[in-house]
Amino acid sequence: MPSSPIVQLLLVLVFAGSAFALWKGSSVERIGAGILLANVALGMFAPAFLPDSISPIFRLINDALTAVAMLGVTLFYTSPWLGGALIFYAAQFTLHSYYFVVHKPVDRFHAMVNNANFMGIILCLTIGTILAWRARVKASRPS
Repeated sequence: MPSSPIVQLLLVLVFAGSAFALWKGSSVERIGAGILLANVALGMFAPAFLPDSISPIFRLINDALTAVAMLGVTLFYTSPWLGGALIFYAAQFTLHSYYFVVHKPVDRFHAMVNNANFMGIILCLTIGTILAWRARVKASRPS
């Protein structure tokens, strides 16, 4: 379990946002929440089974696979919130790539950008869920 209060807050927001998407979202938000939860689960539990030397490569691969999965969903559903999430995943992938290529150890800047990107992804999912929920409620009302 991460000891940083910021990371713990982000995990609470991920689970709350994903639960909200699974509860009130349409199929695209539910798929996005599943992909996001899989990313978080792999990111939290897989490093315990991997050597430290592979950790940067694993972070890079985990975010790349998540971005590719989100891209596939985006191409199929064309939801605007997914486009926003993909921009944040591109920034995330760029961040991990830069640190990997220059062999720079994870520092405060990395943590700040990583947390900001992840917060943006959570916000995109939550806003997408709210919009899908409102559209469904509006469509069910008699005119």
